[in-house]
Amino acid sequence: QVQLVESGGGLVQPGGSLRLSCAASRNIFSINIMAWYRQAPGKQRELVAQIGSGGITNYADSVKGRFTISRDNAKNMVYLQMNSLKPEDTAVYYCYAVNPPVRGSWGQGTQVTVSS
Repeated sequence: QVQLVESGGGLVQPGGSLRLSCAASRNIFSINIMAWYRQAPGKQRELVAQIGSGGITNYADSVKGRFTISRDNAKNMVYLQMNSLKPEDTAVYYCYAVNPPVRGSWGQGTQVTVSS
């Protein structure tokens, strides 16, 4: 399995931007799916965005047009650029790596708080 470490979370005002980073412990070129999930207090963990090894992306409807996921296989990094942030984006954000059907790997999470 791969170890994942997220960074870049913090406190931001509504309308602001943050970029989350996910550092992998090994080469991610062969990992089919890299994704970002989030979990708000009292809610289930939900998919935010995912990117395949070929670069195809998929987004939750709630973040389409505001968030962008990208991967840099050469640096073993995955990013989530978040723009026009809203209070409802407040959550712990997790990086996830998986080669189905093998069980995936999770990072420890990074807190994002959107508040004035």
